[in-house]
Amino acid sequence: MQGGLLTGLTSCRRSRSRTTGCGEAGAGPSGPAVIALFIAGRLGSHMAAGALLGLAGSAVRLGPQVRAALLVVAGIAVVFFGVRVFGRGPEDGCHPEAPPSGRTSWRDRVSGIAAPTPRALALGAATVLLPCGVTLSTEMVAVSSGSALGGTAVMAGFVTGTAPAFALLGLVLRRAATGRTAALAGVVALAAGLWTISSGLSLGGWLPGSGGTAMTADGPARLVGASPGRAGDDRESAVTAVRAGGVQRVEVRATGHGYRPGVVTVRAGVPTDLVFRLEGIPGCTGTLTIDGRDVTLPATVRLDAREAGSLRYVCSMGMYVGFVRFV
Repeated sequence: MQGGLLTGLTSCRRSRSRTTGCGEAGAGPSGPAVIALFIAGRLGSHMAAGALLGLAGSAVRLGPQVRAALLVVAGIAVVFFGVRVFGRGPEDGCHPEAPPSGRTSWRDRVSGIAAPTPRALALGAATVLLPCGVTLSTEMVAVSSGSALGGTAVMAGFVTGTAPAFALLGLVLRRAATGRTAALAGVVALAAGLWTISSGLSLGGWLPGSGGTAMTADGPARLVGASPGRAGDDRESAVTAVRAGGVQRVEVRATGHGYRPGVVTVRAGVPTDLVFRLEGIPGCTGTLTIDGRDVTLPATVRLDAREAGSLRYVCSMGMYVGFVRFV
């Protein structure tokens, strides 16, 4: 999702400079220097977000609906980048590996790097607006630090740890978008953009038949604490039981392929503890959105008594959804 923004560093204009073969107006290829600038912008924005999270807590975190809208916007941008790459043949690409004959001065070399600097920094900084499940979990750790310095350190460590993957992806995109595989790279970018748009629409509950937003219609959900024990329940149906005090309990497993079971049925008019357990490596399902809030699993979500209807929840990236039916 965030890596799709790297495609914005691979587009190139037909006009060429005498040093890099690329347009001088800032659309150069995503070479190592440009990728480093992208990562630097990403580091700066995440450190700033970490400082705010540690200082002000979850009040500065973006809500699910805002994130959904940003995902749609980012997906449209990635589609635009993909169209530009797809529509350019290898003869139009930039090939900094083969500079024109003759020696170039250090000023020419710097100018070849300086042109795409604003774009690289801006796209890198924009990744903080598109958090995945792992990013959301890291942000919650930053919130729990309770200090600007602690939050900054948490987010800086996160970006540093993921930097090699972004660098490798950027180099692969550069090779693909400036060679004979430019058309294939464009198709991949288009697919990534459309997938990002779909994820945003799903997260926001804007897709037809999605069941609406991941919020309750009859009352708020409350996080009442970490769920006891570890995952390991192999049953394919939820276990519902009414405990002392008239609270029913239903268990859902978060796996790497969605929530099991995807639809659970409970009694209306009775408070419900929705217990989420982790199974294996959950990925983005390890953080979900319910009642307009993000919850890191394992956890138990208390649902007040409500009338017949349904509750929709969705993973942090809008890929997997689940429903609780009240009958």
